[in-house]
Amino acid sequence: MGDVLAGINSSWEFDTDSVLVRFERGIRTPKLFHVLGERRVPYEALRSVELAPGTRKGTVVLRAEPRPGADPLMDVAAGQLRETSDPYRLVLPTEYEPLAASWVSEVASVLGPASAEPAERHLVAAPAAPLQFKAYDGKVSFDGETVSFRWFWTGASSAKWKAGDQTFAVGELEDVEWRSPEVVGGHLRLVRHGERDRPPGGSQEPPPEPDQDPAAVVFGLGYGLVHESLPLAASVLEAVRAAGASPCRDADVATPVPHARDLSTSVRPAPADIADRIRHLGELHDAGLLTDDEFSVKKAELLAEL
Repeated sequence: MGDVLAGINSSWEFDTDSVLVRFERGIRTPKLFHVLGERRVPYEALRSVELAPGTRKGTVVLRAEPRPGADPLMDVAAGQLRETSDPYRLVLPTEYEPLAASWVSEVASVLGPASAEPAERHLVAAPAAPLQFKAYDGKVSFDGETVSFRWFWTGASSAKWKAGDQTFAVGELEDVEWRSPEVVGGHLRLVRHGERDRPPGGSQEPPPEPDQDPAAVVFGLGYGLVHESLPLAASVLEAVRAAGASPCRDADVATPVPHARDLSTSVRPAPADIADRIRHLGELHDAGLLTDDEFSVKKAELLAEL
């Protein structure tokens, strides 16, 4: 191998056991690609490869499909990415079709029976921590070991304010749920061990809506953008899976790290703090940044905390 295919928004360099994908940083390049920079994808991480005509005249599309469990980014995305933001899709001029077809043939020949099965571990690295982004109701940070939610009083619900800012150790998490901000109901939710182990017909209540769940943040217009929230979610999932494979996992589950949700009675806002928030709400309302209805609703929520 050793060939390089330069396409629209990225180039692929083929080695004997992997392909190095380098993403451009042009104005028209999806911002997710800017964040990813470059990624090395081992061939053992792939389920299949194919070459098809492009939707744009004079182009062909090289598409690789990763195995489930091989790439935390694609596991979290769960098919929600737009076609143009797919990091496994390379659009090429038709003159590169013979070379692309040759690569498809060579890689397909090295994909063994395991390619049809889910990967036992992540084979493609997620974006490295520390990472952070702003959701509608709070700021999310991940330092590689803990995920922190710091609520915005202008967006967070009363339930989240009463619970207080949240910190989750990787060892107490089982999964990460990401719903794209480009659809209704976009959010990021952290799933702790045992929260999905509900017996059929059991009496355990379903999780609250994301805007009421202290283990979730909600997205909105301009908040939780794909290129900000997805890399963080993928990085958390990678750490969660690594912790799950660690021999100390049982100890982590048996003695979960305490966080603010367990100490809700000690973080209830003081009356003076609520007064300050209401005063600031009034300033936002006077400046025209909040409607009358929004001001009234948020003020009522704050007063209810007294």
